[in-house]
Amino acid sequence: MIESLLIFFWAMLIAMFSIPTIINVAHSKRILDEPDHRKHHGINTPRLGGLGVFAGFMTGVAIFGQMTLGVQQLLAGCLIIFFVGVKDDINGVSVFKKFFVQVLAAGIVLFYADIRITSFQGLFGVYDLEIGISYAFTFLVILCVTNALNLIDGINGLAGSIVVLISLTFGGYFFMYGEENYAFVAFALAGGMVGFLRYNIGNAKVFMGDTGALVSGFIISILAIRFIEIRMIESAPSLAIGILFIPIFDTLRVFIIRVYNGHSPFMPDRNHIHHYMGYLGLSHTQTVVFLVVLNLVVILLLRHFSALGNTVLLVCLGVFAVIFSIGLELIVKMRKRAENA
Repeated sequence: MIESLLIFFWAMLIAMFSIPTIINVAHSKRILDEPDHRKHHGINTPRLGGLGVFAGFMTGVAIFGQMTLGVQQLLAGCLIIFFVGVKDDINGVSVFKKFFVQVLAAGIVLFYADIRITSFQGLFGVYDLEIGISYAFTFLVILCVTNALNLIDGINGLAGSIVVLISLTFGGYFFMYGEENYAFVAFALAGGMVGFLRYNIGNAKVFMGDTGALVSGFIISILAIRFIEIRMIESAPSLAIGILFIPIFDTLRVFIIRVYNGHSPFMPDRNHIHHYMGYLGLSHTQTVVFLVVLNLVVILLLRHFSALGNTVLLVCLGVFAVIFSIGLELIVKMRKRAENA
């Protein structure tokens, strides 16, 4: 417990004290995110906050963590993604290069640490996976979760707050079930992100950028896979999806809307859930609180009813997601009609 607290507060303090310097350098070098029609901020804002999160996370794990098989490969993958994220935040990187680096990082943890999903544990009647399917599916999970977190980074405090919730949840489970090495990774990420949120909630002085979002997403994807694979938690696959509910729900919802409208699923728009909350009159802070509480409620409900099994839980979660999405769509359309009348 003492080590868990140390790694959390170390990462938090390193991030908190390094970010002001990062902000000053970003302003002096004009490494700023400029506002446009899709973005909520009205002034040029530094987008290198992920450097502070990464500094807190890496130093925390290096000093207080356990360099076991799996954690070493996770950190190696983080380093690769970190450097391409920094380059993207400064000069921009092609989609192909970012995808290639994510595949490389995923390959390191898959093939050198054998971190992969080997069983659906009865989800839709599927248990152990063939080794080829296991590798392919795990690749898909890592890439999807890594980018899903990046996609929800649209308003101040949202992605960071969701990362804190997810990391603390995974960290708590790992600690309870004796997986201290992964618990330390989760608590280090949570601490680094709390330090970052000091400058991102409200009138943001800095954004996490691709550096913070992609690294955090990658770490969370590996934590989710390990959470499923320890096989000590009832209905672990469904519970893992519930812990990642907001990033997964928002990404799937936006992709479906874009394809339905005849657009590329990767074309940016204003159909994310945080945009819809804004249409309903919620401030950034209110939106963040609502979505974090919603994600927490989903986690608690799935944990409470975990005895129902993976299939029942996932079907119920899917039905809820569809009803919530349709209801949100109808309410927003009604409000827009009322405003235009």
